[in-house]
Amino acid sequence: MNSIGLATWLRRRAERDGDRSAVTFAGETLSFSALQRDVEAFADVLAACGIQPGERVAYVGFNHSRFLVALFATARVGAIFVPLNFRFTGTELAHNIEDSGAALLIADDAHTAPVDEVRDGLGVQRFLRLGGGADGWDGVDDLLAGTHPHIDEAVVDVDSPALILYTSGTTGRPKGAILTHRNLWTSNVNWMLAVNYNAEHVALTCAPLFHSGGMCVMTLPVLMAGGHVIVHEHFDAALFHDDIEKYRVTSLFMVPAMMLFASRHERFAAADLSSVRIIVAGAAPVPEPMLRLYGARGIPVSQCWGLTETATGATFLGTDRALDKLGSCGTAGMLNEVRLIDFDGDLLTTPGVHGELCVRGDTVTPGYWNMPEATAAALGADGWLRTGDVAYQDEDGYFYIADRLKDMIISGGENVYPAEVESVLYGHPSITEVAVIGAPDERWGERVVAVAVLAEGADLELEELREFAGAELARYKLPLELRIVDVLPRNTTGKVLKHELRARATTEV
Repeated sequence: MNSIGLATWLRRRAERDGDRSAVTFAGETLSFSALQRDVEAFADVLAACGIQPGERVAYVGFNHSRFLVALFATARVGAIFVPLNFRFTGTELAHNIEDSGAALLIADDAHTAPVDEVRDGLGVQRFLRLGGGADGWDGVDDLLAGTHPHIDEAVVDVDSPALILYTSGTTGRPKGAILTHRNLWTSNVNWMLAVNYNAEHVALTCAPLFHSGGMCVMTLPVLMAGGHVIVHEHFDAALFHDDIEKYRVTSLFMVPAMMLFASRHERFAAADLSSVRIIVAGAAPVPEPMLRLYGARGIPVSQCWGLTETATGATFLGTDRALDKLGSCGTAGMLNEVRLIDFDGDLLTTPGVHGELCVRGDTVTPGYWNMPEATAAALGADGWLRTGDVAYQDEDGYFYIADRLKDMIISGGENVYPAEVESVLYGHPSITEVAVIGAPDERWGERVVAVAVLAEGADLELEELREFAGAELARYKLPLELRIVDVLPRNTTGKVLKHELRARATTEV
């Protein structure tokens, strides 16, 4: 018996702890036994629809317990699950559906319309709608009510694909990162060893499940550990505070934008957050003022770092070091290696010197779906993944993320890392959100531009901002331009779309 398969470990958890709460959505809780029964029934439907091992099953829909049922059911028949970005237009969805070669597509009621716009051009053989049937869509409920032969759990090669996760696409068209059963198993264990997930943990999942952060940071490892996962359809600050109190949530995965919005809600100051043992923060560096704000509430924030291509976590910061290593993303996980290379590709070990982070281990993707050139560019023959993230180490070997390599600004020959500047600017009382980008400059090559959302009723001038930041930043890092906006463009995971801001800065006078 091999327990590494995605469907296998869920079944074995259900056999061990069937009566324990597994997943709660919209007030309805499934035990592990009930979850396993739903998975088996859904797998029987997929088999009846003709899905064969190795075929792709695409899914587009808001967070729901049925997302997890479909995920595990797809694994049970030996197929590959392809979760899609629910904010995509029909054209964008079509690209990923066709790129993956999906044989079957599952959609919730809110997302059949964008699929219908493009379905005539798709190679999908079967369209399933969560709930009842509709024009051109077979209803999942109708199919589940029918009689189907019960299929055995497929025996999978643990190094075969379990998922194709399309990267969040902050710079262009997404790439389909393959994650194998071994990748997911190793990632789960890596998280358990780093964060001590166990059956007593209650995790609240607000981040999109189609994204690796929402799926892999807490949801899958907590389930594998026998814990309880509360799933929200989307992030809602009021419901967030309600359910932390109602379910005594212990564990949260949050991106900086979620942390900001939760802290700005009127409930935050008086909310009972005493059950929360840890916030795992990812997707972007968390500004120091935000770390201190949550720390003052007695909530340790563990800045961990990883990528879709590493099934999320590659470095982990223990909560016991959250304050004395403020701003660090920790050290390498137990089951993966991390190193820095300089911009010539040579190994870098000098503390304080910036380089590109690279990762090796069983959490690392075997490559991108249908993209051999992109795979070869990212993965060396020695198995090291070049991540495109810039970091440095301190004297104790702790890593600190500086920024994305593509976001680095070169001004007057000096490297400027936007995340460092943003962390300082967030401390200004007039600023609620800020993004720092580079824009073309005749004199300096690139100039530093701050794009800020201001507090209600606040005013801010460039010279005031430069004077404020000048106490902590060298002059070449200070903004030469300040742009005030109503909102920062973000993708579904909360990342600021800096390529959009750079495009505006280049075209607007």
